[in-house]
Amino acid sequence: MNKYHIATIMALATACRSAPAPAPSEAAAPMRPVPTTSAPPVARPAEAPSPDARPVPSQPPAPNTMMPQNPSPMQEHIRTHERLEQPRRPDDGVHFAIDSVLPRAIDVFIPQRAMTVEAAPLLIHFMGSTWIPQRAIALMKEPVVVAAVFLGSGSSTYSRPFANDTLLYGRMLDSIKARIAQVSGAPRISAVYLSGWSAGYGAIREVLRRPEYLPRVDGVLLIDGIHTSYIPDRRVLNEGGVLDTTGIAPFAAFGRLAVAGSKRFIITHTEIFPGTFASTTECTDWVLDALGLKRTPVLEWGPMGTQLISRTQKGRFEVLGFAGNSAPDHVDLIHGMGAFVSRLIAP
Repeated sequence: MNKYHIATIMALATACRSAPAPAPSEAAAPMRPVPTTSAPPVARPAEAPSPDARPVPSQPPAPNTMMPQNPSPMQEHIRTHERLEQPRRPDDGVHFAIDSVLPRAIDVFIPQRAMTVEAAPLLIHFMGSTWIPQRAIALMKEPVVVAAVFLGSGSSTYSRPFANDTLLYGRMLDSIKARIAQVSGAPRISAVYLSGWSAGYGAIREVLRRPEYLPRVDGVLLIDGIHTSYIPDRRVLNEGGVLDTTGIAPFAAFGRLAVAGSKRFIITHTEIFPGTFASTTECTDWVLDALGLKRTPVLEWGPMGTQLISRTQKGRFEVLGFAGNSAPDHVDLIHGMGAFVSRLIAP
């Protein structure tokens, strides 16, 4: 159950075209209704961007722990798939790395905007090129400090360190906060949020399993990443399989806290169907059912040319369902994460 990741999606990071970055006001803009009188623009063919993970020469390559899946389309031209543009030089602010806690370095970024305030929230993000969450945060109007983690591919790559060492999250958080406190003029950390794209949910799930860490997590954002296995293995629901709920029960438990208002929890997902393990839609449906909630159909523009097709909200719990079953659709959501983080930290 700790091995899940959408295999074909990992190729998409080098298959999707980079597009101009949105203006700061657009990165966190609210979702807009989709006009009913015109069709969405058509995207141009994909091109390979520059490499997006900062190498750490002293660290061994991450093991290939991806689980096979039914392939999703690697190209899709119905909608515009906008992309953040990797800056030629680092965004203004303070950058440093912590390489003594996880198998790979934690890249920390304190934007210049956050250096002008007394307190700011900390976002710890798992999975994906570390420049993407840093760029998304730099374009936001709200001051946020981000610590980005890329350990490799496969959810077990993210879950295993935290499952094997139940004290790891506490050490990681303490290390990040201590290093930030050493920066002259850095803000005090006012809240801690966890976000994970794709396989990054594996780390968050293990943290949420530990009751002692719940007071140290103010909110969670899952970006098209919440999976579990089928029982029997690989038997999909319409063939008599059921979900292995042990892999998603921690999210339902955290959802109850969000519904009650003590935590903030946002799930975003596409319609990608891996086939060999449960999809983000199926897992989110199970969480909604466990909470006694229903989806509301909508049709609105989302960030990066996405189309929002369903929404659920109660208390401080929210689900945003997006159209799309292709690799570019999956990547859309991490490039649009600035809009989701703005919702996550909103009062």
